[in-house]
Amino acid sequence: MEGKTVFTIGRQFGSGGRKVGKALAERLGISYYDKEILTRAAEDSGLNEQLFHNADEKPTSSLLYSLMMGNYPMATGALGFNEMPLNDQLFLIQSKTIKKIASEGSCVLIGRCADYILRDNPDVISIFVHAPIEARVYRAIHTYEIDPDKAEDICLKNDKTRANFYNYYSDRKWGMCRTYDLSLDSAKLGIEGCVDMILAFRETALRHRKATGDKI
Repeated sequence: MEGKTVFTIGRQFGSGGRKVGKALAERLGISYYDKEILTRAAEDSGLNEQLFHNADEKPTSSLLYSLMMGNYPMATGALGFNEMPLNDQLFLIQSKTIKKIASEGSCVLIGRCADYILRDNPDVISIFVHAPIEARVYRAIHTYEIDPDKAEDICLKNDKTRANFYNYYSDRKWGMCRTYDLSLDSAKLGIEGCVDMILAFRETALRHRKATGDKI
């Protein structure tokens, strides 16, 4: 971690997680990847980029069947690549791209199970940004210009989609504090306050690692 840090950021819809990631990347002068991950995955694989956008942070359409059968194919590795639904194949391709990006240097990665994909990487700090629903609805209305009558429903539906994606493609629970190194309430801290906390965590973790030789 001394020479490189990869920050992964999960986020509730409307919490400002993307803004936190962007501000963190700008303050450190490092690369920022959100939708850019999809572009890189398309370039790496030679597939149409729209395929990755269509599947972005959505589990395979066979999710309901998998839940009913008690079978999580991505977590167990039970299926061969060619036997998997298209979304699952795209997820594996995207996973390779995320690992490649992480190997290139310090960066910020938004969503897309990056913390789970990079779980064995000692240079990773995983963060989850959340906020009370009232604050998220306010951001949805005033920043994303979402209809006030639909804002809360959209926040909750997006959260559900992200949770389904994360829970399907990993053996962890989206948004659960023990899943991440750091969980931050953006309504209490603000965007820059979240960045301050992340950097303070990084410095403390680095001192601990130097003193004990432990990974994060």
